[in-house]
Amino acid sequence: MVNTNAMLLTETQQIYTIVLKIKPNLQGVINNMTSYKDLGLVNTTAMFKKAVKGGYAIPAYNFNNMEQLQAIIKACVETKSPVILQVSKGARDYANINLLRNMARGATEYAHELGHDIPVVLHLDHGDSFETCKECIDNGFSSVMIDGSHFPYDENVALTKKVVEYAHKFDVTVEGELGVLAGIEDDVVAEHSTYTQPEEVIDFVSKTGVDSLAISIGTSHGANKFKPEQCTLNKEGVLVPPPLRFDILSEIEIQLPGFPIVLHGSSSVPKVYVDMINDNGGSLKDSVGIPEEQLRKATKSAVCKINIDSDGRLAMTATIRKVLNEKPGEFDPRKYLGPAREALKQMYMYKNINVLGSANQG
Repeated sequence: MVNTNAMLLTETQQIYTIVLKIKPNLQGVINNMTSYKDLGLVNTTAMFKKAVKGGYAIPAYNFNNMEQLQAIIKACVETKSPVILQVSKGARDYANINLLRNMARGATEYAHELGHDIPVVLHLDHGDSFETCKECIDNGFSSVMIDGSHFPYDENVALTKKVVEYAHKFDVTVEGELGVLAGIEDDVVAEHSTYTQPEEVIDFVSKTGVDSLAISIGTSHGANKFKPEQCTLNKEGVLVPPPLRFDILSEIEIQLPGFPIVLHGSSSVPKVYVDMINDNGGSLKDSVGIPEEQLRKATKSAVCKINIDSDGRLAMTATIRKVLNEKPGEFDPRKYLGPAREALKQMYMYKNINVLGSANQG
């Protein structure tokens, strides 16, 4: 008598084996995962190695919507620069993780359509938990940051290691953080900064296995990075913040030669955009950023990724305010978002060429 159930089981196994040969990553589909490689993305390993050797930094630009993404990709294609598309926890909540994943896929295809296939990373900025990082890894992110810097050292190590162990199973790179940056960026809030302790970096990297390390040497989140009393006035009457702690950076480089270092909170807060906002009904007081010459100096070291978010917000808001102030009857979003997108593109091109040195490296 024929065992029908056994025959069906055998046939099912044969079909599954055939499909696996046709599509090796079927297991990821079964587990409801999306590989970043299927989206045309890369992780940070090769680009960081090249940047450290070449003395430049990869731009890490945050985005929340289509216009920002278009500006980033066009700027980086036109300057032939690699790029890291950064998504904060707030952006994930705002835009939806499934839309973000497909926007990243569209970004790589858009770059190809524009005529140059630049390396593109989709990166989680300031992941606050293992669960957040896991969700991003499972949804096609090629790089994640786990920010345990606000925890005691041992807790930071344990959390970072847990994320690394999961991420590396899927060839996803991980950024950790030592030290605390002051300022506000989305859900990241810290009143005071704590400089990274160079003597901790070897222990942290060896215990966690992170691929890059964000450090605190005097940068800060937000447009109001420093209080006026912390700054000095230059000849033009512009507030200048205290210099970055290059001595700490140098010591870290001695401890971890050639290891990829990341700077957060590195917007320059251009005065032209602050003035434009204030001249068109805004109210930004004492907005101070990181001088561009200090960022350029940092790129000559092991700093191979520099995060820029506030400058993009300022350029976009300034342009929108100016358009609406000059044309109060305008109600077509394309008429003010279009100029804002162009202003963003021009600013990002300038950053790639003159500040980060990433032009012609992609």
